[in-house]
Amino acid sequence: MNQKIKVSVLGATGMVGQNYLRLLENHPWFHVVDVAASPHSAGKTYIEAVNENWLMIGEIPSSMKEFVVRDVQDFESIPENVSCVFSAMDLPEKEETRKLEFEYAKAGYPIISNSSANRWTKDVPMIIPEINPDHANVIPIQQKNRNLPKTGFVAVKPNCSIQSYLVTLTALEEVGFPVNQVQVTTLQALSGGGQATITSPDMQENVIPFIGGEEEKTENEPLKILGQISDTGIKNTDRIDISATCTRVPVIDGHTAVVNIRFKNDKPSLDEIKSIWSNFKGLPQTEKFPMAPERPIIYFDEENRPQPKLDRDLEKGMAVTVGRLEEDKFFDVRYVALSHNTIRGAAGGAILMAELLVKKGYIHGK
Repeated sequence: MNQKIKVSVLGATGMVGQNYLRLLENHPWFHVVDVAASPHSAGKTYIEAVNENWLMIGEIPSSMKEFVVRDVQDFESIPENVSCVFSAMDLPEKEETRKLEFEYAKAGYPIISNSSANRWTKDVPMIIPEINPDHANVIPIQQKNRNLPKTGFVAVKPNCSIQSYLVTLTALEEVGFPVNQVQVTTLQALSGGGQATITSPDMQENVIPFIGGEEEKTENEPLKILGQISDTGIKNTDRIDISATCTRVPVIDGHTAVVNIRFKNDKPSLDEIKSIWSNFKGLPQTEKFPMAPERPIIYFDEENRPQPKLDRDLEKGMAVTVGRLEEDKFFDVRYVALSHNTIRGAAGGAILMAELLVKKGYIHGK
């Protein structure tokens, strides 16, 4: 790429927004030229707005410290050279967020969103690039449905909880072993609930056996991701049933999933499954996208792996690590899987999706 694509980051002062800035600092395709946040932060330099609340390892990127924070609803101050917008913004009401994202799209900007507000909007693609890169083809349908300019659209990243297990199912289905029943229990890290959850006294030496809205997302978002493109958007699949129990555990980063699966037809051997996972490559790997892990699925034979502390940062936090594959008494097999919720499950996954959309010609520089 001869010239980097200039980007803006919405919600830049929060945890996910900070992670965007950290991951984009030296990205070979994208260059941050604008940051935006709530009216409370607008008008301040970025370093003033963040103050002592920089939550990432290392310092604020030096090139971004003196950016003047723009109000997310101030369209007139967007730099003319911005060609793409990454959003970590969640307004108080989902409808407000949904409306704001489409206002950016109507203004001609691609919105790559981490918010859940538009995940169930039928003509908005929800993409994990190794699983459903073809869903990018929904973008022209969305533009036609909503009379958007050729450069404007909304694309969303799915919930962090499904990142740990969904790619393992895709790898099996692609070689002829589709799964039709899944029971999953997630052990979700504190950072998934934001800084308030990390510092909450309730999480000291404790497990919370419920996370509001997570089970619905974990059970239903895969149905859209695995669905088919129709004339009006995406039709959910009916070929798989998922039952989920989602819990919050006292781990800072890294969502673990305990997964039980039943195959629709033939059941591969355990050795076959391990080989399928270890050899799996998606489009990001074959095209060598900058954010793509070389090994999207890493299997451990050790009986005490994966562990968040040891394995969440493998492949720059973009790999899914798996272990404990065994025969199951009630299902066919069971295993434990892990992914980094704030990298693969948030900013890193969104950047990988943006790379896919650059490759497909939906995002380009000015």
